[in-house]
Amino acid sequence: MAAAGSAGPRLEAQLLLGHVAGWSRVEVLTHPERTLSPSIRTAFAAVVARREKSEPVAYLLGEREFYGRSFRVDRRALIPRPETELLVDLGLAAVTRWRGTGVEPTVVEIGTGCGAVAISLAAESGVPVAATDISPAALSLAAENAFHCAGGLIRLVASDLLAAVRGPVHVVLANLPYVPSLRRLPSDVADYEPRLAIFGGQRGTELIERLFIEARPLLHPGGELAVELDEEEQATPMADLARQLYPTADVSVCRDAGGYDRVVRVLTRP
Repeated sequence: MAAAGSAGPRLEAQLLLGHVAGWSRVEVLTHPERTLSPSIRTAFAAVVARREKSEPVAYLLGEREFYGRSFRVDRRALIPRPETELLVDLGLAAVTRWRGTGVEPTVVEIGTGCGAVAISLAAESGVPVAATDISPAALSLAAENAFHCAGGLIRLVASDLLAAVRGPVHVVLANLPYVPSLRRLPSDVADYEPRLAIFGGQRGTELIERLFIEARPLLHPGGELAVELDEEEQATPMADLARQLYPTADVSVCRDAGGYDRVVRVLTRP
């Protein structure tokens, strides 16, 4: 697995062995004397061979942790990343702010993928969330993950950005494809994760720019829009564009836990 560019081949081997054997990582670590059955050996060799071809560990395991929950993942949607948890934090703050004014907000997530952001926000706050995606395959995966929320809090909508959304909307969150189309990516991303969820056009920001424009007539006064960015020099031009399109709004750039400029947040005036 080191040949696949893994930064932690021992950990990956433990996770994959536990997955095929049905053991927790603790069991793998604390019982090194266990003899593997022929069927487990065969299954383990098969997943190791796939990992050596750079298939992401999350796809091999069929799950990825996000905001304290385990989400089903496969090649229908992008693997959720830790930096995207910032969108959930911002969504929770926005819901709290609106509820403080006596309003139960209308919340929409654009480009939901496996549903991690929308489902995490709904599960944490109890707020209903409309989650959109242009990919029917991604929406089907999000539907499988919606078991995290009780009471039908997640409404899945097939939509190109905001085309199928009616306003007014109090909170819009989006993690859109933002990688420039000519950028070379590691093989575990380029060869396995869906291109539709990765590349955002020649600049990488074309979809973000469209969303800024489409959201203007739909945002409730005092509403907010938070959009994830690539950490490589998208924050300044996207914040500048947001200030042009929303001249009276408070536009800010929020950093993720790694210290990267990750989200442009637009807070409109009431």
